[in-house]
Amino acid sequence: MDVFVLILCIIGSVVLSSFLSRFIPRVSTPLVQILIGALATTLPFFPEAQLEPDLFMVLFIAPLLYLEAHRIDKTALVDTLGLSLSMAVGLVLVTMVAVGFSVHAVWPAISLAAAFALGAAVGPTDAVAVSSLSHEASLSRRQLGVLEGESLFNDASGIIGFQFSLLAATTGTLSVGHAAEQFVTSFLGGSAIGLAIGLLANGLFETARSLGWETTTTRILMELFLPFLVYLGAQDLAHVSGVLAVVAAGLVVRFDRTGIGPNVSRTNIVSDSVWSVLSFSLNGTVFILLGMQLPDAMGASWDDPGVSNAMLLTVILLVTLVVTAMRLTWVTLMLRLARDQRTGRRRRMTAGRWRSAAVMTFGGAKGTITLSLMFTLPYVLRGGRAFPMRDELVFIASGVIVLTLLMANFLLPLLAPNREAASTEMTSITIDVLRRTVEELTGLVTDGNRRAILQVIDSYTKRISRLQRRLGVSDPEDLERLQIEALHWEKDYIRERLERARTFPEETDDISRGLQVEACERMLDQIMNTLRHTSTRTSGRAVSQIRGRARAFQRRLTILLRRAESKFLRTTPLLSEKRVASVMRGIQIDAMEFVIDRLYDEMGRNRYSTEHCSTLILDYRRAEASLRSRPDVSGGSEALEQLEQAKRDSYAIELGIIQDMAESGAITRSQTRQLRRNVYVMQVDADAEL
Repeated sequence: MDVFVLILCIIGSVVLSSFLSRFIPRVSTPLVQILIGALATTLPFFPEAQLEPDLFMVLFIAPLLYLEAHRIDKTALVDTLGLSLSMAVGLVLVTMVAVGFSVHAVWPAISLAAAFALGAAVGPTDAVAVSSLSHEASLSRRQLGVLEGESLFNDASGIIGFQFSLLAATTGTLSVGHAAEQFVTSFLGGSAIGLAIGLLANGLFETARSLGWETTTTRILMELFLPFLVYLGAQDLAHVSGVLAVVAAGLVVRFDRTGIGPNVSRTNIVSDSVWSVLSFSLNGTVFILLGMQLPDAMGASWDDPGVSNAMLLTVILLVTLVVTAMRLTWVTLMLRLARDQRTGRRRRMTAGRWRSAAVMTFGGAKGTITLSLMFTLPYVLRGGRAFPMRDELVFIASGVIVLTLLMANFLLPLLAPNREAASTEMTSITIDVLRRTVEELTGLVTDGNRRAILQVIDSYTKRISRLQRRLGVSDPEDLERLQIEALHWEKDYIRERLERARTFPEETDDISRGLQVEACERMLDQIMNTLRHTSTRTSGRAVSQIRGRARAFQRRLTILLRRAESKFLRTTPLLSEKRVASVMRGIQIDAMEFVIDRLYDEMGRNRYSTEHCSTLILDYRRAEASLRSRPDVSGGSEALEQLEQAKRDSYAIELGIIQDMAESGAITRSQTRQLRRNVYVMQVDADAEL
């Protein structure tokens, strides 16, 4: 029962982390999950979890490595294979030696062999951490290829180096020749077994498909079973690297890319969905478990009166510095020695290449592989003596994990590619979101709502056309700032119009005054809601949204009370929704004219580009013409309701697509926030066109 409760608690923690990440935009999801895992251990109902390294490798690391290898850009991997392998093998071994000698020199109580084991454990980068953190920065295709390729192959180097260092620490002897022989055998043997099983799986699946034996259920179950089969077969039966076997199998498996027909497509869609959920769950579980292990791993040494806490922190900083320095030196050397593919000459280290070296240096975060290796340290030696400094070594490794994750989280976004390229990519992603929204809207068309849905689709089509034209705009961020400024102008105009409506002369009838007031208040609520969601300020945003929602609720409550008073006291006739909508359209046209005049004034100043002002003027003119050409909405309340429902459906679909893309890793969290802002920015324009 405790195991079941533990599983439920971990799944709940993963779900919680996905929500919290939205409110902590500058902290990556892995760090949020580690913090949740650490805090969870203090809760009385949260069961304790003992991390079994062998079970952890087969249950979590094997399927995640298989999925990463299967989804990796094969072309980018081939182009950077030399650099990736040099870092996966050479850099890991050099780091092991450098860390070993440095730690032993600073803290002689740690034997040289044990220090080598620590160096081997902190050498490999974590594939799960690299995959998660790469989503937070705009890495180039080459940088991402190097980091992912390295993280797939370096686990074997670290594991083998750790095992032989551990053997030397426990027995006091080590044969370098035997270690090298075992390394080559494990490396090549694991790769060969993985390739063989992967090719066999391709033939098996394709044969079953051609004979008509494949069903969605059997295909998904067999595909999920494959990475566990590969890992256990290589690790336990052949005694070679199960990690490399899983990676090799993931690289060659291609049965989900072959075959045609609706059944195959449907099965592939289901497979992608299952793997997407499984990947998110396993990734989150890995870091939740890591956070749960850190307090115990670090607490034993920190609370030991016989160990200097200052020395512990010093060694953590030293190891982190050595790992980072060795990595930067190695990457810089490889970039300097690499030859240009066109000229065949070595290139100098320009500012851009130094930046690339820094990205690949800080992108090599450590994670669960490191901690799981350190937990395999024995408690006693062969003679029965306790393994010296075991708790301290685990503490040091845990500290290095946290520091490398923090550096990757805060430094990678600063070293990301230039904003112009990111803005162009953002526009392309927005167009893709809008197109997918249109595709889903077409599936909602019925005989009853055809006209309303087609009007909404037409507005999305115009948005796509405008964005396509803006791909050539020099500074899209400046255009977005102008759009938000125009919304503030609309807000000021509506507020002034509202004040005038409230101070109408006494001879003005109550119905006209009420129509003007209610129409202005509704439009003001809409614009204020849009501005709250498009705000780029992180500080005070939550307070601003709470205040704004409170004011909007107060205005709506006032309208409701006013209507209730009119109904029960019969002081004035009830306001018709059709008449309110008609007045809103007239006010909106006047507000557009006001904004257009302001934009013409801005063209004579230097705050915004003349090209951007002209682009926005055209947008407002087009929206104004669309409003004026529409028949009076008071002519049909049913059509108006259908149109409003279609608009709500379209916004829900668009936001849902953005969330799906964010959860699948297709877009970064910053891009997700930008896309959501786009929905609210364009909502005012889309409402006008409708």
